[in-house]
Order: sequence, then structure tokens, then C-alpha cells
Amino acid sequence: MNAYATTPSRRRLVFGAGAAAVLGLAGCGAPQPVAASTQLAPTRLRLIGESRIAHRLQFQGTTVGGLSGIDYDAASGLYYLVSDDGSNINPARFYTARIALGMNSLGPPELLGVTPLRQGDSSTYAAALRGIQAPDPEAIRWRSDSQTLLWITEGHSLTGVAPELRESRADGTLVREFTLPAMFDFHLTRGPRINRALEGLALTPDGKTAWIAMESAMRQDGPMPTVQAPGGPCRFTQIDLANAKVLRQIAYVPDAIPRAPVAPATQADNGVVEILMLDADRMLVLERAYMAGWGPERGNSLRLYLIDTRQGSDTLATPALQAGAWRAADKTLIADFSAFTGPGPGRRLERLDNTEGMAWGPVLPNGNRSLVFISDDNFSSRQISQWLAFEFLD
Repeated sequence: MNAYATTPSRRRLVFGAGAAAVLGLAGCGAPQPVAASTQLAPTRLRLIGESRIAHRLQFQGTTVGGLSGIDYDAASGLYYLVSDDGSNINPARFYTARIALGMNSLGPPELLGVTPLRQGDSSTYAAALRGIQAPDPEAIRWRSDSQTLLWITEGHSLTGVAPELRESRADGTLVREFTLPAMFDFHLTRGPRINRALEGLALTPDGKTAWIAMESAMRQDGPMPTVQAPGGPCRFTQIDLANAKVLRQIAYVPDAIPRAPVAPATQADNGVVEILMLDADRMLVLERAYMAGWGPERGNSLRLYLIDTRQGSDTLATPALQAGAWRAADKTLIADFSAFTGPGPGRRLERLDNTEGMAWGPVLPNGNRSLVFISDDNFSSRQISQWLAFEFLD
């Protein structure tokens, strides 16, 4: 949810181009002394530009929106955008697109195709309550070696569908489903919270392993964040793609909610919405917060962190992350997106929205990588599908 929305950004709650400086603000520490510390780093992003996809754009018989994940194939120049529609408006699907990106410019997105995601019997997924395998796609990654797509679904507590990692061909047909540890199953007092399950997906540069990230702490691992304190740890899990074996797991502690909502509004939250590998071991982590109410200090907050996945305890065999029994990876704040909004020199962003997708784009003419983001408009007229591009200053 953002300042332009009147309902939370969760789909549903069910039971069961110019340069800009990045100003770093230290995130709050973890509630336990064994958790991660937050450090500051020099500026790592330069804003290139912003583009948008028209609200509820009609494309090849579908309504475009809910864009929760993005990835880029350098060989073809194609972007893959996954919608978290969950088959409620149209069958679960992903789009392919192109966009012109230069050192100081970002062109309009050009949608090229739409592909429904299919089940093992080649049928499309039914909407929640109409089919057992109700999907909620949240992130997508292109595997260049196999020419396939990895994607995660947050699952659906009411139908008992646990969060999953899946692999599909470019035509949408299913290759396989990965069996995740039982800790990812929905339960009353343990497991993922509703609409707070798998949200992030990263692929290592060698294409051999994937990381999946929880948006928030599991019920047994700690509380949700508040304005006064960070939440419990999110579990990030590494999977060997050759044999589908779960290799290890680390903990990551999201920040406290940056600001309180404006009364009479009460909605406010913060969590992990995407992850992306910087190299074989270092990972970018995008946190998105929302504070309800009107005014420049409310709406969405985006912060980008850097962690080293070799740090922290292996929590895979730990049923509950009790105080003193684990240590999270330290996090380094490399961008607070509020630095790109509001008045100031150069081109600025009018607003930030419900950004959930993050991917490397093409290499820029100076040899640096571009970093792109996409926002999920929740099909709401008060929100936008916002495409952002930055130069990553390595």
C-alpha cells in the first residue's frame, strides 16, 4: 500500500535523466545482540530515469498490472516481467518487454508478448478457491544455460498450498517443482505468515544455485517490525539447481518501520521484497516499507542493502530462531531511495511506489552495470507501474 492507495498493498488477507546523491541512513539493529549490524557505505547508485506502464493496459487479451518481478536476458535483450495476479483477472502469466536504456535516458517500455504459466498437465492455473494449486507469483529469474525461467509463488494458506520454487520453459510449460523444507508450510503457530512468505529470488552468476527469501519472519522466529523495533529475522535459503538439494540458510533482519502512519490510518509495515546477487557471494537486498496517510513523509520507503551470504549462522536445521542461538549476516546500506524524490538538483522522482522487482540491466557504455526496478500497482488506480533505472557504481 502507498500514500495513493486506500487499501493495503497485500492482494488479500485470508486465514490459514540526471545524477542524484544517495544519502545513507543507518538501519536499526536487530532486537537481539546475536543479530546483524548495519553499516554505511559510499554512494552506489546514480538515477538514470523513470518510465511507466499505463494503468490496466490491455495487451493481447490480458490486463497488465501487479508486476512483482523482473529479470533481463542480455543475449536477447528481453526483460521478463511476472504478474502476481494469481489468475484472478487473467491466468497467472509473465510478459516479455524491451526498453531503451542509455547513460542518461530511459525510454518507454515496449511489451512484446504474454505467456501463461502452466501446470504439469499444461493447463493454466486457476484462481484461489477454484483450484488447489492457486499461484501467487512474486519473482522471476532467467536461466541462460537452460533457457528456462525460475519463479516463486507465495502460496495460499486457505487452500494449504505452501510457498514454492518452480521452473518453467519460455513457453510457460512446467519443468519441475522444487520440494522445500517443511518449515515453509502454513500452520497456525509456525511457518510463514499470511502474505509474508516467499518474496525474493536470486540466481548466482554461475547459474548453479538459487537463493529464495522470505518477506518477513516466520511465526516461530520473531515478531513483525514496528516503528520502534525491527522485526524478527527473515530466512534466506540456498538451493542447488542440479539436484534440487537445499544447501544452507542464513538469517537477515529487516529494519524497523521508518515512520509512523498518519492518524487515523494505522497501516504500516516493512519487509524484504527482492534479492539479487552482486557476485558469487554478495547479495543486494531490497526492503520496502509502507506508512499509511497523506503527506511527503508517508507512502512507500525503499532501501537497498548489501550483505555477504558467507556471513551469519546456518539456520537450516534450527526450527525456531531463539535469542542467542543464531547470528544474521551484517548489512550495509547502499541506497535510501528517498534521496531521489522531492525537490533538488537534476532530474527527480515525483514519487515512489510499491516496488517489488529488481534486476541487472544491460552494461552501460562506460562499462558499469545498470540496475532496474519495477513496481506492483496492485491493479489500483491510485498506484503506478513504475520502471526505474540506475547506474550501479561498483
